[in-house]
Amino acid sequence: MAELKKFGKTDMNITEVGLGAWAIGGPWLFGWGEQDDKKSVKAIHTAIESGINWIDTAAIYGLGHSEKVVATALKEMTQKPYIFTKCSLVWDENRNVGDNLSERSIRMEVENSLIRLDIDVIDLYQIHWPRPVEDLEVGWETLNKLKEEGKVRWIGVSNFDAGQMERVKKYGDIFTLQPPYSAIMRGVEESILPYCKENNIGVIAYSPMQSGLLTGKMSKERFEKLPADDWRRKNKAYTEPEFSRNLKLQDLFITIANENNVKAAHVAIAWVLRNDAVTAAIVGMRSPEQALEITEHMDFRLTDEDFARINKFIKENL
Repeated sequence: MAELKKFGKTDMNITEVGLGAWAIGGPWLFGWGEQDDKKSVKAIHTAIESGINWIDTAAIYGLGHSEKVVATALKEMTQKPYIFTKCSLVWDENRNVGDNLSERSIRMEVENSLIRLDIDVIDLYQIHWPRPVEDLEVGWETLNKLKEEGKVRWIGVSNFDAGQMERVKKYGDIFTLQPPYSAIMRGVEESILPYCKENNIGVIAYSPMQSGLLTGKMSKERFEKLPADDWRRKNKAYTEPEFSRNLKLQDLFITIANENNVKAAHVAIAWVLRNDAVTAAIVGMRSPEQALEITEHMDFRLTDEDFARINKFIKENL
């Protein structure tokens, strides 16, 4: 049975790993290339059957497609997971993506997400990005209204810094934060995670494997074979000289994984979960095989010695 953790000030107890539905949205501006919807549905079923109890998606993933795939999977399930989604990134008929935190736009977004997901209420609704920055208060006030109206159960933010959270909290409690966090991307450690811990804000970290870079399966050869529309081709972590340094960290993760009879992905996730400000990690799963691999060792923990080995490497090399 997967271990459950209390999610900040919400009434939800969630598994330490959740299913991230970014890649299953298929092609768009920040897509991961073509994706087989049938595989996505099977991945979702496998993950939930294996003990995961929440799914994190967003309206923008595949321009609505990810939410529709999640809905397809939910229809065939008796065991219903918590559903988390996001607003603020919108698109037009020409697939141009923009930011909007106006009340009118967010109200349209929540109604559209409820329709696409085919559910009556969203368990967690999050502002995806703090943009336009001048409209943060309007956006957060609107999410509080949606919570009061019963459209959403809990509300949170994503990609906010500590100052932005402090700025909007007078308009209502911030219950959760979704930041990027991995052994490669550690910027949230300085002020953001301490702020969340101090204010009992639940944290679900995304990209714990740095978008596939710390899975144990990435190489320069594999990177060259990524689809032309895979957003990672433009990502700094995959650009030299960072790419070569990051692959050396992956090598260390592989070594530690082999010593513990797990996969490098489990080492990457366990490193993120060592931070006591983090409630859980969001892990993308695009196939039932990936879902089985991840869920097989959800309870893996790093020893103090292995954690120190990783941190020593990071300090000396990254």
